[in-house]
Amino acid sequence: MTARFTISDQTAEHDHNQCIRHAISTAEDLCIRRGVQLTPIRHKILELIWNSHKAIKAYDLLDMLRPVNDAAKPATVYRALDFLLEQGLIHRVESLNAFVGCRSSGTRHDQLLLICTACHNVEERSASQVFSALADEMQSALFSPQRKTIEIHGLCKSCRTE
Repeated sequence: MTARFTISDQTAEHDHNQCIRHAISTAEDLCIRRGVQLTPIRHKILELIWNSHKAIKAYDLLDMLRPVNDAAKPATVYRALDFLLEQGLIHRVESLNAFVGCRSSGTRHDQLLLICTACHNVEERSASQVFSALADEMQSALFSPQRKTIEIHGLCKSCRTE
């Protein structure tokens, strides 16, 4: 099966194991190139985030981490999340106060996140036409954005057909 590497891709051709392997491999390569450490805790948090395409909250990560690291504290998880965010390996889903893996790690990019209110999957889209139109509007307003993320809540294709 081939992987399409979108955050949420429920098509028959999505091989989620390959998706996870690709995300972890990309993270390891980026950290080596940048001279930063993907410590065992950071690695595990990234793996837990990529275990599904649903946004996951920090305290849920802590609960999942405790069986393998009973000394883990909230600060442990938050430090790992800060590192993963700083390296561009994950995205924060602001409206849910949760995190998802980034399908375009290593490149600075705008984010359109489609969040399914039924199954809670999150799909990251490039939406170049949308962001191009926004760039025109911001330029005409002489506005300099620091980051651009659009979150849209609704029903994904799978949930719409059920």
